[in-house]
Amino acid sequence: MARVPASGTLTGWAVGSPGPIGDGPLTRVRRATPSPGPGDLLLAVEACGVCRTDLHLAEGDLSPHRASAIPGHEIVGRVAAVGETVTGFQVGDRAGGAWLRSTCGHCRYCRAGRENLCPASLYTGWDADGGFADIALVPADYAYRLPDDRDAAALAPLLCAGIIGYRALRRSALPSGGRLGIYGFGASAHLAAQVALAEGATVHVLTRSARARELALDLGASSAGGAYDRPPEPLDSAILFAPVGDLVPVALEALDRSGTLAVAGIHLTDIPVLNYQRHLFEERNLRSVTSNTRQDGRDFLDTAARIGIRVTVSPYPLSRADQALRDLAADRVDGAAVLVPA
Repeated sequence: MARVPASGTLTGWAVGSPGPIGDGPLTRVRRATPSPGPGDLLLAVEACGVCRTDLHLAEGDLSPHRASAIPGHEIVGRVAAVGETVTGFQVGDRAGGAWLRSTCGHCRYCRAGRENLCPASLYTGWDADGGFADIALVPADYAYRLPDDRDAAALAPLLCAGIIGYRALRRSALPSGGRLGIYGFGASAHLAAQVALAEGATVHVLTRSARARELALDLGASSAGGAYDRPPEPLDSAILFAPVGDLVPVALEALDRSGTLAVAGIHLTDIPVLNYQRHLFEERNLRSVTSNTRQDGRDFLDTAARIGIRVTVSPYPLSRADQALRDLAADRVDGAAVLVPA
């Protein structure tokens, strides 16, 4: 079981000066172990997934919300201490911390069950320190209870890659038995594909990575081609996971009439000019995906357990977090990169 270091010191990585990942924007940090607030869990980190959002934060594609923040929002850990108002968790429990960290609870979006759109929402690794460390604080109300009998590294990618992929799949409005195109095939995509396949969909993967195409076929995709290739049949739905705006018109052209494209990323390069007749006519739909609700998280984790989702993991020691981000940027990661503290 992971334990808080007896030294009382947190060791991890923070975003120093955002910039190209090759220039080393991550810096090693040592800080005093934080104390849990009234509603917090103090976690001894067992594993933390490496998300493309972490790369966007390190490189400055997303403006920093606070200086020298520790990234990482796919946190699996053991509860080492609880705040005084916490119920539902106790010391020794396994818990997960995810991207959505808090919402106001009373705006019209929160009241309507759309807390992912809350204007006051805060995010782990962006607004508060995350899991690229051996210790992390997580608000108990936004934490997930996780099973004890699963490998921590295999659980970590479920907490963002899995949850966001699940929301993107639902936003794509895939009909029962439908034809789904997936553009880009990394951590999130390889999990969303398994949910779609379990629900009876035909899945076509389009990605630049040859290794990712092999993984897609191994997981049950009907075809796997290059990112700009035409799928072998018209698509009812598509999800764009690659942060490449040039692929938006490509995916829209691949849709059948009334098809829907969901763009899953938090960051996207510029979208080229769209032609109404070629890309949007015949009631094709273009949708974005913004964060997730806690209900999305609960629904996905239940689904993942039920279907026995297979998580492909590339583990890295915490000491090599910078290398993990470099490999992610260069498409050298199979499935999901995960940091594991010593």
